[in-house]
Amino acid sequence: MKAHIWMGSEEIHALNYSERFSPYDGRIVSYAAVCSAQDALAALSIAQKAAKIARKSPLHQRCAWLLDVASTLREQREEFARVLCDEVGKPITYARIEVDRCIETIILSAETMRTMHGETINTDAMPSGRSAHAYWRREAVGVVVAITPFNFPLNLVAHKLAPALVAGNAVVLKPTPEAPLCAYKLAKLFIESPYAIPDALSVVYGDAEVGSALVSSDIPRVISFTGSVGVGNIITRSAGIKKVSLELGGNAATYIDASADLAYAASRCAIGAFVNSGQVCISLQRIYVDSAVYDSFSAKMAEATEKLIVGSPYDEATFLGPLINEEAATRAMSWVGSAIAEGARALMVPKSEGQIFYPCVMADVTESMKIVCEEVFAPIVSLVRVDGIDDAIERMNNSPYGLQFSVFTNNLAHAIKAIDELDAGGVVINDMPTLRFDIQPYGGVKLSGVGREGPRFAIEEFTEIKSIVIL
Repeated sequence: MKAHIWMGSEEIHALNYSERFSPYDGRIVSYAAVCSAQDALAALSIAQKAAKIARKSPLHQRCAWLLDVASTLREQREEFARVLCDEVGKPITYARIEVDRCIETIILSAETMRTMHGETINTDAMPSGRSAHAYWRREAVGVVVAITPFNFPLNLVAHKLAPALVAGNAVVLKPTPEAPLCAYKLAKLFIESPYAIPDALSVVYGDAEVGSALVSSDIPRVISFTGSVGVGNIITRSAGIKKVSLELGGNAATYIDASADLAYAASRCAIGAFVNSGQVCISLQRIYVDSAVYDSFSAKMAEATEKLIVGSPYDEATFLGPLINEEAATRAMSWVGSAIAEGARALMVPKSEGQIFYPCVMADVTESMKIVCEEVFAPIVSLVRVDGIDDAIERMNNSPYGLQFSVFTNNLAHAIKAIDELDAGGVVINDMPTLRFDIQPYGGVKLSGVGREGPRFAIEEFTEIKSIVIL
Protein backbone atom coordinates (compact mmCIF):
# COMPACT_ATOMS: atom_id res chain seq x y z
CA MET A 1 0.00 0.00 0.00
CA LYS A 2 1.19 3.52 -0.77
CA ALA A 3 -0.32 5.71 1.96
CA HIS A 4 -0.74 5.27 5.69
CA ILE A 5 -2.39 6.89 8.67
CA TRP A 6 -1.83 6.30 12.36
CA MET A 7 -4.92 5.47 14.39
CA GLY A 8 -3.21 5.70 17.72
CA SER A 9 -0.34 3.22 17.63
CA GLU A 10 -1.93 1.19 14.83
CA GLU A 11 -0.71 1.80 11.30
CA ILE A 12 -3.59 1.78 8.81
CA HIS A 13 -3.08 1.37 5.08
CA ALA A 14 -5.26 3.88 3.27
CA LEU A 15 -7.39 2.63 0.39
CA ASN A 16 -7.87 6.16 -0.92
CA TYR A 17 -4.89 8.41 -1.47
CA SER A 18 -3.56 11.26 -3.57
CA GLU A 19 -0.18 11.59 -5.24
CA ARG A 20 2.36 14.18 -4.12
CA PHE A 21 4.47 15.54 -6.96
CA SER A 22 7.90 17.11 -6.55
CA PRO A 23 7.60 20.89 -6.89
CA TYR A 24 10.97 20.84 -8.66
CA ASP A 25 10.71 18.17 -11.33
CA GLY A 26 7.15 16.82 -11.14
CA ARG A 27 8.06 13.29 -10.04
CA ILE A 28 5.69 11.39 -7.76
CA VAL A 29 7.55 11.51 -4.44
CA SER A 30 4.95 10.37 -1.90
CA TYR A 31 1.27 9.70 -1.28
CA ALA A 32 -1.22 11.31 1.10
CA ALA A 33 -4.06 9.32 2.57
CA VAL A 34 -7.51 10.73 1.87
CA CYS A 35 -9.32 10.60 5.21
CA SER A 36 -12.92 11.28 6.13
CA ALA A 37 -14.65 13.04 8.99
CA GLN A 38 -15.33 9.56 10.42
CA ASP A 39 -11.58 8.88 10.47
CA ALA A 40 -11.04 12.13 12.35
CA LEU A 41 -13.67 11.26 14.94
CA ALA A 42 -12.23 7.77 15.36
CA ALA A 43 -8.78 9.24 15.99
CA LEU A 44 -10.23 11.64 18.57
CA SER A 45 -11.96 8.78 20.36
CA ILE A 46 -8.69 6.86 20.57
CA ALA A 47 -6.90 9.99 21.83
CA GLN A 48 -9.56 10.56 24.50
CA LYS A 49 -8.87 7.15 25.99
CA ALA A 50 -5.11 7.48 25.64
CA ALA A 51 -5.11 10.88 27.37
CA LYS A 52 -6.20 9.26 30.63
CA ILE A 53 -3.12 7.06 30.54
CA ALA A 54 -0.80 9.81 29.30
CA ARG A 55 -1.59 12.22 32.13
CA LYS A 56 -0.71 9.53 34.72
CA SER A 57 2.55 8.55 33.03
CA PRO A 58 5.74 9.53 34.88
CA LEU A 59 7.57 12.57 33.63
CA HIS A 60 10.85 10.67 33.34
CA GLN A 61 9.20 8.34 30.83
CA ARG A 62 7.87 11.21 28.73
CA CYS A 63 11.25 12.94 28.73
CA ALA A 64 13.01 9.70 27.81
CA TRP A 65 10.44 9.29 25.02
CA LEU A 66 11.31 12.62 23.45
CA LEU A 67 15.05 12.16 23.84
CA ASP A 68 14.82 8.74 22.20
CA VAL A 69 12.96 10.26 19.23
CA ALA A 70 15.58 13.03 18.96
CA SER A 71 18.38 10.46 18.99
CA THR A 72 16.78 8.32 16.28
CA LEU A 73 16.03 11.39 14.18
CA ARG A 74 19.68 12.38 14.40
CA GLU A 75 20.66 8.95 13.05
CA GLN A 76 18.18 9.40 10.16
CA ARG A 77 19.07 13.05 9.50
CA GLU A 78 19.98 12.63 5.83
CA GLU A 79 16.92 10.47 5.09
CA PHE A 80 14.56 13.08 6.56
CA ALA A 81 16.38 15.90 4.75
CA ARG A 82 15.88 14.10 1.44
CA VAL A 83 12.16 13.73 2.13
CA LEU A 84 11.91 17.48 2.77
CA CYS A 85 13.78 18.10 -0.47
CA ASP A 86 11.48 15.76 -2.40
CA GLU A 87 8.12 16.84 -0.99
CA VAL A 88 8.43 20.63 -0.64
CA GLY A 89 11.52 21.42 -2.74
CA LYS A 90 13.52 22.73 0.21
CA PRO A 91 17.21 23.12 -0.77
CA ILE A 92 19.12 20.23 0.76
CA THR A 93 21.38 22.43 2.89
CA TYR A 94 18.36 24.09 4.49
CA ALA A 95 16.51 20.77 4.73
CA ARG A 96 19.34 19.51 6.94
CA ILE A 97 19.06 22.66 9.03
CA GLU A 98 15.36 22.02 9.53
CA VAL A 99 16.06 18.47 10.69
CA ASP A 100 18.66 19.80 13.13
CA ARG A 101 16.23 22.40 14.46
CA CYS A 102 13.56 19.72 14.84
CA ILE A 103 15.94 17.66 16.96
CA GLU A 104 16.67 20.70 19.11
CA THR A 105 12.96 21.50 19.50
CA ILE A 106 12.27 17.99 20.76
CA ILE A 107 15.21 18.08 23.20
CA LEU A 108 14.24 21.55 24.44
CA SER A 109 10.70 20.35 25.11
CA ALA A 110 11.96 17.50 27.30
CA GLU A 111 14.43 19.70 29.15
CA THR A 112 11.85 22.44 29.67
CA MET A 113 9.20 20.10 31.06
CA ARG A 114 11.61 18.86 33.73
CA THR A 115 11.72 22.36 35.20
CA MET A 116 8.06 23.36 34.81
CA HIS A 117 6.44 23.62 38.22
CA GLY A 118 3.84 25.47 40.23
CA GLU A 119 4.18 27.66 43.32
CA THR A 120 2.96 27.82 46.89
CA ILE A 121 0.47 30.56 47.75
CA ASN A 122 0.33 32.70 50.89
CA THR A 123 -3.40 32.41 51.62
CA ASP A 124 -3.11 34.56 54.75
CA ALA A 125 -1.71 37.54 52.82
CA MET A 126 -4.97 39.51 53.25
CA PRO A 127 -7.27 39.93 56.27
CA SER A 128 -10.01 37.86 54.62
CA GLY A 129 -7.67 34.91 54.25
CA ARG A 130 -6.29 32.37 56.69
CA SER A 131 -3.37 30.02 56.90
CA ALA A 132 -3.56 26.93 54.69
CA HIS A 133 -1.38 24.68 52.59
CA ALA A 134 -2.08 26.09 49.14
CA TYR A 135 -0.34 25.80 45.82
CA TRP A 136 -0.97 25.57 42.09
CA ARG A 137 0.36 23.17 39.49
CA ARG A 138 0.08 22.51 35.78
CA GLU A 139 -1.82 19.52 34.42
CA ALA A 140 -2.26 18.14 30.92
CA VAL A 141 -5.35 19.42 29.12
CA GLY A 142 -6.20 15.99 27.71
CA VAL A 143 -6.49 15.94 23.90
CA VAL A 144 -4.71 18.37 21.56
CA VAL A 145 -5.48 18.80 17.85
CA ALA A 146 -2.45 20.00 15.88
CA ILE A 147 -2.80 21.30 12.31
CA THR A 148 0.43 22.14 10.47
CA PRO A 149 1.50 23.80 7.17
CA PHE A 150 3.87 22.91 4.31
CA ASN A 151 6.68 25.43 4.69
CA PHE A 152 8.38 23.79 7.69
CA PRO A 153 6.64 20.41 7.67
CA LEU A 154 9.03 18.81 10.14
CA ASN A 155 10.00 21.44 12.71
CA LEU A 156 6.56 23.01 12.97
CA VAL A 157 5.09 19.56 13.64
CA ALA A 158 7.70 19.09 16.37
CA HIS A 159 6.79 22.47 17.89
CA LYS A 160 3.31 21.07 18.54
CA LEU A 161 3.89 17.36 19.14
CA ALA A 162 6.86 17.52 21.49
CA PRO A 163 5.46 20.06 24.02
CA ALA A 164 1.99 18.49 23.94
CA LEU A 165 3.18 14.92 24.47
CA VAL A 166 5.81 15.69 27.10
CA ALA A 167 3.14 17.59 29.06
CA GLY A 168 1.10 14.37 29.26
CA ASN A 169 -1.49 14.88 26.53
CA ALA A 170 -2.68 12.80 23.60
CA VAL A 171 -2.48 14.40 20.14
CA VAL A 172 -4.32 14.08 16.85
CA LEU A 173 -2.14 15.56 14.12
CA LYS A 174 -3.48 16.75 10.76
CA PRO A 175 -0.36 17.61 8.78
CA THR A 176 -0.14 19.33 5.43
CA PRO A 177 -0.99 17.05 2.48
CA GLU A 178 1.98 18.59 0.66
CA ALA A 179 4.40 16.68 2.91
CA PRO A 180 2.61 13.49 3.97
CA LEU A 181 5.68 11.26 4.18
CA CYS A 182 7.55 13.73 6.35
CA ALA A 183 4.80 13.76 8.99
CA TYR A 184 4.28 10.00 8.74
CA LYS A 185 7.96 9.25 9.33
CA LEU A 186 8.24 11.63 12.31
CA ALA A 187 5.09 10.18 13.87
CA LYS A 188 6.52 6.69 13.34
CA LEU A 189 9.55 7.63 15.45
CA PHE A 190 7.27 8.73 18.29
CA ILE A 191 4.92 5.76 18.04
CA GLU A 192 7.59 3.07 17.76
CA SER A 193 9.81 4.40 20.54
CA PRO A 194 10.16 1.93 23.43
CA TYR A 195 9.12 4.76 25.77
CA ALA A 196 5.96 5.67 23.83
CA ILE A 197 2.61 5.96 25.58
CA PRO A 198 0.23 3.67 23.65
CA ASP A 199 -2.20 5.46 21.31
CA ALA A 200 -1.09 8.92 22.47
CA LEU A 201 -0.50 10.07 18.88
CA SER A 202 -2.73 9.70 15.82
CA VAL A 203 -2.17 11.13 12.32
CA VAL A 204 -4.95 11.82 9.82
CA TYR A 205 -4.85 13.71 6.53
CA GLY A 206 -7.60 15.59 4.78
CA ASP A 207 -9.31 18.73 3.68
CA ALA A 208 -11.81 21.07 5.32
CA GLU A 209 -14.17 18.21 6.16
CA VAL A 210 -11.54 16.49 8.29
CA GLY A 211 -10.37 19.74 9.83
CA SER A 212 -13.91 20.75 10.72
CA ALA A 213 -14.59 17.41 12.39
CA LEU A 214 -11.46 17.77 14.51
CA VAL A 215 -12.00 21.41 15.45
CA SER A 216 -15.72 21.30 16.23
CA SER A 217 -15.60 18.13 18.32
CA ASP A 218 -16.06 18.42 22.07
CA ILE A 219 -13.16 16.00 22.70
CA PRO A 220 -10.09 18.22 22.17
CA ARG A 221 -9.32 20.87 24.75
CA VAL A 222 -6.75 22.72 22.61
CA ILE A 223 -6.59 23.45 18.88
CA SER A 224 -3.10 24.45 17.76
CA PHE A 225 -3.08 25.72 14.17
CA THR A 226 -0.46 27.25 11.89
CA GLY A 227 -1.77 28.53 8.57
CA SER A 228 -3.83 31.21 6.88
CA VAL A 229 -5.96 33.96 8.40
CA GLY A 230 -9.01 32.68 6.52
CA VAL A 231 -8.78 29.21 8.02
CA GLY A 232 -7.91 30.71 11.41
CA ASN A 233 -11.17 32.66 11.32
CA ILE A 234 -13.12 29.50 10.52
CA ILE A 235 -11.45 27.64 13.39
CA THR A 236 -12.19 30.46 15.82
CA ARG A 237 -15.88 30.47 14.89
CA SER A 238 -16.34 26.70 15.01
CA ALA A 239 -14.09 25.59 17.89
CA GLY A 240 -16.50 26.38 20.70
CA ILE A 241 -15.31 26.64 24.28
CA LYS A 242 -11.73 25.39 24.11
CA LYS A 243 -8.26 26.87 23.96
CA VAL A 244 -7.22 27.98 20.47
CA SER A 245 -3.62 28.82 19.55
CA LEU A 246 -3.25 30.39 16.11
CA GLU A 247 -0.09 31.30 14.20
CA LEU A 248 -1.47 32.99 11.11
CA GLY A 249 1.46 34.50 9.31
CA GLY A 250 2.41 38.09 8.78
CA ASN A 251 3.85 40.84 6.67
CA ALA A 252 7.30 41.25 8.19
CA ALA A 253 9.05 44.57 7.83
CA THR A 254 12.37 46.17 8.68
CA TYR A 255 13.71 49.71 8.85
CA ILE A 256 17.14 50.70 7.53
CA ASP A 257 18.29 53.65 9.61
CA ALA A 258 20.72 56.23 8.22
CA SER A 259 23.21 55.06 10.87
CA ALA A 260 23.06 51.38 9.87
CA ASP A 261 25.85 49.31 8.35
CA LEU A 262 24.30 49.15 4.88
CA ALA A 263 26.35 46.30 3.46
CA TYR A 264 25.60 44.11 6.46
CA ALA A 265 21.93 45.09 6.44
CA ALA A 266 21.60 44.29 2.72
CA SER A 267 23.23 40.88 3.11
CA ARG A 268 20.92 39.94 6.00
CA CYS A 269 17.83 41.35 4.29
CA ALA A 270 18.55 39.24 1.20
CA ILE A 271 18.58 36.13 3.38
CA GLY A 272 15.47 37.20 5.30
CA ALA A 273 13.46 37.99 2.18
CA PHE A 274 14.37 34.97 0.08
CA VAL A 275 15.18 32.02 2.33
CA ASN A 276 12.81 29.09 1.68
CA SER A 277 11.71 30.97 -1.45
CA GLY A 278 9.98 33.56 0.74
CA GLN A 279 7.62 30.88 2.09
CA VAL A 280 8.09 31.83 5.74
CA CYS A 281 5.53 33.48 8.01
CA ILE A 282 8.22 35.96 9.06
CA SER A 283 9.72 36.35 5.59
CA LEU A 284 10.92 39.92 5.08
CA GLN A 285 8.46 41.59 2.73
CA ARG A 286 8.71 45.32 3.43
CA ILE A 287 11.96 47.29 3.76
CA TYR A 288 11.54 50.90 4.86
CA VAL A 289 14.71 52.84 4.09
CA ASP A 290 15.71 56.28 5.35
CA SER A 291 15.71 58.70 2.41
CA ALA A 292 19.33 59.66 3.09
CA VAL A 293 20.56 56.14 2.32
CA TYR A 294 17.80 54.84 0.05
CA ASP A 295 19.75 54.83 -3.21
CA SER A 296 22.88 53.39 -1.64
CA PHE A 297 21.00 50.65 0.17
CA SER A 298 18.94 49.79 -2.92
CA ALA A 299 22.14 49.17 -4.90
CA LYS A 300 23.60 47.01 -2.14
CA MET A 301 20.35 45.06 -1.77
CA ALA A 302 20.25 44.32 -5.50
CA GLU A 303 23.90 43.26 -5.40
CA ALA A 304 23.33 40.91 -2.44
CA THR A 305 20.30 39.39 -4.15
CA GLU A 306 22.13 38.73 -7.41
CA LYS A 307 24.68 36.61 -5.51
CA LEU A 308 22.07 34.10 -4.33
CA ILE A 309 22.24 30.74 -6.08
CA VAL A 310 18.94 29.58 -7.56
CA GLY A 311 18.31 26.11 -8.91
CA SER A 312 17.91 22.45 -8.04
CA PRO A 313 17.10 21.80 -4.38
CA TYR A 314 19.37 18.74 -4.60
CA ASP A 315 22.43 20.91 -5.32
CA GLU A 316 24.46 21.56 -2.16
CA ALA A 317 25.09 25.17 -3.21
CA THR A 318 21.46 26.09 -3.94
CA PHE A 319 19.96 28.79 -1.73
CA LEU A 320 16.57 29.16 -3.42
CA GLY A 321 14.51 26.37 -4.98
CA PRO A 322 10.93 26.05 -6.22
CA LEU A 323 7.73 27.42 -4.77
CA ILE A 324 5.30 24.87 -3.41
CA ASN A 325 3.08 24.77 -6.51
CA GLU A 326 2.47 26.32 -9.91
CA GLU A 327 -0.29 28.55 -8.56
CA ALA A 328 2.16 30.20 -6.16
CA ALA A 329 4.63 30.93 -8.96
CA THR A 330 1.90 32.35 -11.20
CA ARG A 331 0.60 34.55 -8.38
CA ALA A 332 4.09 35.90 -7.67
CA MET A 333 4.62 36.95 -11.27
CA SER A 334 1.15 38.49 -11.39
CA TRP A 335 1.77 40.58 -8.28
CA VAL A 336 5.11 41.84 -9.61
CA GLY A 337 3.49 42.72 -12.94
CA SER A 338 0.68 44.56 -11.15
CA ALA A 339 3.16 46.60 -9.11
CA ILE A 340 5.18 47.53 -12.20
CA ALA A 341 1.98 48.64 -13.94
CA GLU A 342 1.30 50.90 -10.95
CA GLY A 343 4.73 52.55 -11.13
CA ALA A 344 7.12 50.30 -9.18
CA ARG A 345 10.52 49.30 -10.55
CA ALA A 346 12.04 45.82 -10.47
CA LEU A 347 15.76 46.06 -9.70
CA MET A 348 16.28 42.83 -11.63
CA VAL A 349 14.27 41.34 -14.47
CA PRO A 350 11.37 39.30 -13.00
CA LYS A 351 12.00 35.69 -13.96
CA SER A 352 10.50 32.27 -13.40
CA GLU A 353 11.29 28.76 -14.61
CA GLY A 354 8.57 26.24 -13.86
CA GLN A 355 7.82 26.64 -10.17
CA ILE A 356 11.08 28.44 -9.47
CA PHE A 357 10.52 32.18 -9.10
CA TYR A 358 13.79 34.09 -9.00
CA PRO A 359 14.27 36.57 -6.14
CA CYS A 360 12.97 40.01 -7.00
CA VAL A 361 13.63 43.37 -5.34
CA MET A 362 11.02 46.04 -6.05
CA ALA A 363 11.75 49.76 -5.68
CA ASP A 364 9.56 52.88 -5.75
CA VAL A 365 6.77 50.87 -4.15
CA THR A 366 3.73 52.53 -2.62
CA GLU A 367 1.77 51.06 0.25
CA SER A 368 -1.41 50.63 -1.76
CA MET A 369 0.28 47.95 -3.89
CA LYS A 370 -0.64 44.33 -3.19
CA ILE A 371 3.00 43.26 -2.78
CA VAL A 372 3.21 45.50 0.29
CA CYS A 373 -0.19 45.39 1.95
CA GLU A 374 -0.87 41.64 1.57
CA GLU A 375 1.22 38.60 2.48
CA VAL A 376 3.21 37.58 -0.61
CA PHE A 377 4.65 34.19 0.51
CA ALA A 378 7.08 34.30 -2.42
CA PRO A 379 10.63 35.63 -2.99
CA ILE A 380 9.61 39.27 -3.47
CA VAL A 381 10.68 42.19 -1.30
CA SER A 382 9.74 45.86 -1.59
CA LEU A 383 11.77 48.98 -0.82
CA VAL A 384 9.89 52.00 0.50
CA ARG A 385 11.49 55.42 1.09
CA VAL A 386 10.74 56.99 4.51
CA ASP A 387 11.70 60.11 6.44
CA GLY A 388 13.29 58.73 9.58
CA ILE A 389 12.40 56.36 12.41
CA ASP A 390 9.01 57.89 13.30
CA ASP A 391 7.77 57.62 9.72
CA ALA A 392 9.07 54.05 9.50
CA ILE A 393 7.38 52.90 12.72
CA GLU A 394 4.06 54.42 11.68
CA ARG A 395 4.17 52.65 8.31
CA MET A 396 5.36 49.34 9.72
CA ASN A 397 2.51 49.36 12.22
CA ASN A 398 0.00 50.27 9.51
CA SER A 399 -0.72 46.63 8.73
CA PRO A 400 -3.34 44.14 9.91
CA TYR A 401 -0.42 41.82 10.74
CA GLY A 402 2.03 41.97 13.63
CA LEU A 403 4.28 38.95 13.83
CA GLN A 404 7.91 40.12 13.73
CA PHE A 405 9.63 43.38 12.77
CA SER A 406 13.24 44.49 12.85
CA VAL A 407 15.40 47.61 12.71
CA PHE A 408 18.96 48.07 11.51
CA THR A 409 20.52 50.96 13.39
CA ASN A 410 23.58 52.07 15.34
CA ASN A 411 21.49 54.70 17.15
CA LEU A 412 20.58 53.35 20.60
CA ALA A 413 17.67 55.78 21.01
CA HIS A 414 16.19 54.58 17.73
CA ALA A 415 16.57 50.94 18.79
CA ILE A 416 14.78 51.55 22.08
CA LYS A 417 12.05 53.54 20.35
CA ALA A 418 11.44 50.66 17.94
CA ILE A 419 11.26 48.13 20.77
CA ASP A 420 8.74 50.30 22.63
CA GLU A 421 6.54 51.34 19.71
CA LEU A 422 6.50 48.54 17.12
CA ASP A 423 3.23 46.60 17.35
CA ALA A 424 4.40 43.02 16.92
CA GLY A 425 4.96 39.78 18.76
CA GLY A 426 8.71 40.08 18.25
CA VAL A 427 11.23 42.83 17.50
CA VAL A 428 14.79 42.19 16.28
CA ILE A 429 17.52 44.82 16.39
CA ASN A 430 20.27 44.67 13.77
CA ASP A 431 19.15 41.53 11.99
CA MET A 432 16.33 40.34 9.76
CA PRO A 433 12.81 39.92 11.18
CA THR A 434 13.01 36.36 9.81
CA LEU A 435 15.32 35.46 12.69
CA ARG A 436 13.79 32.89 15.03
CA PHE A 437 15.37 30.85 17.79
CA ASP A 438 13.26 27.82 18.63
CA ILE A 439 13.69 28.39 22.38
CA GLN A 440 12.07 31.84 22.28
CA PRO A 441 8.36 32.72 22.51
CA TYR A 442 6.99 32.98 18.99
CA GLY A 443 3.66 34.41 17.90
CA GLY A 444 1.98 37.61 16.87
CA VAL A 445 -0.65 40.24 17.50
CA LYS A 446 -3.59 41.45 15.41
CA LEU A 447 -4.30 39.09 12.48
CA SER A 448 -1.01 37.28 13.05
CA GLY A 449 -2.72 35.20 15.69
CA VAL A 450 -3.07 34.40 19.36
CA GLY A 451 -0.97 32.26 21.68
CA ARG A 452 2.75 31.50 21.58
CA GLU A 453 4.98 28.67 20.44
CA GLY A 454 8.45 27.74 21.67
CA PRO A 455 8.71 24.73 24.02
CA ARG A 456 8.08 26.49 27.32
CA PHE A 457 5.29 28.65 25.96
CA ALA A 458 3.64 25.82 24.04
CA ILE A 459 3.66 23.69 27.19
CA GLU A 460 1.77 26.51 28.90
CA GLU A 461 -0.77 26.42 26.06
CA PHE A 462 -1.13 22.63 26.42
CA THR A 463 -1.63 22.60 30.20
CA GLU A 464 -4.22 23.90 32.64
CA ILE A 465 -3.52 25.47 36.00
CA LYS A 466 -5.07 23.67 38.97
CA SER A 467 -5.27 25.44 42.32
CA ILE A 468 -5.13 23.32 45.49
CA VAL A 469 -5.93 24.23 49.11
CA ILE A 470 -5.36 21.86 52.04
CA LEU A 471 -6.83 22.85 55.41
